[in-house]
This record gives sequence, C-alpha cells and structure tokens, in this order.
Amino acid sequence: MTTGNQIPERTIGQLVSDATNDLSTLVRGEIELAKTEVTDGVTKLGKGAVFFAIAGVLALYMLGLLLLAAAWGIGALGLAMWASLLIVSGVLLLIIAGLGAAGYFLYIKKAQPKPVRAIENAQQTVTTLKASVKPTQTSA
Repeated sequence: MTTGNQIPERTIGQLVSDATNDLSTLVRGEIELAKTEVTDGVTKLGKGAVFFAIAGVLALYMLGLLLLAAAWGIGALGLAMWASLLIVSGVLLLIIAGLGAAGYFLYIKKAQPKPVRAIENAQQTVTTLKASVKPTQTSA
C-alpha cells in the first residue's frame, strides 16, 4: 500500500524485464554501429577500386600506343610520328601513376572495413557489466 508521495517498489520480474529491454536496446545499437562502420569501409574500398579500374583502362591504352610507336619507329627510324606517340604514352603513364596513387592514398589506405569503434564499445560494455555484477564482499 502506498501513501502520499511514495513510489511503489518494483518487483524482481519488472527489474529483470527492464534489464532485458535495456540490454536488447544496447545490443541493437552496437550492431547498428558495426553496420555503419563496415559500410563506410566498403564504400572507401569501392571508390579506390574505381581509381584502379580507370588506371587499368588507361594502362591498356598506353600499351597500345607503345606498341604502335615501336612498330612505326622500326619502320621510319626518323623522329616523326612515333616520337609523338611516345610522348603521348609518357603523359598517359604519368596520369596512370597519379590515379593509382590517389586511389591508394585517398581511399584504400584509409579504409577500415572492420568495425573498430563497435568492438571497443562492446568490450567496454562487457567490462562495465562484469564490474556491476560482481558481488560486493563484506568483512564478517
């Protein structure tokens, strides 16, 4: 029976139910954080892969130009068309190197597909729960 401003005491069943709900909410939050981190890491890997794909296509063009320049150079042995094709190939090589470096340093190297923060939060939660569950020892 309650009188005035007294708050009724909660039963063990209610406390267990609240703890279960809180733990469920916490686990769902950790899973959502892990999903977000993995998605961010995979997105960065995808962007880096696009740079490498562009570099690969340009490398194929460069190879074609180098082969064409070599064929024309053997036939002409003068500094005409093949020299200009070699210059274009050199420029393409610089572009390929720049795209490959940009893809690696801007995206691939920074990508973290592993959910680091979620793992740290989960470990901290487990440590906190273990500390709160330990029975307090009293000296008799």
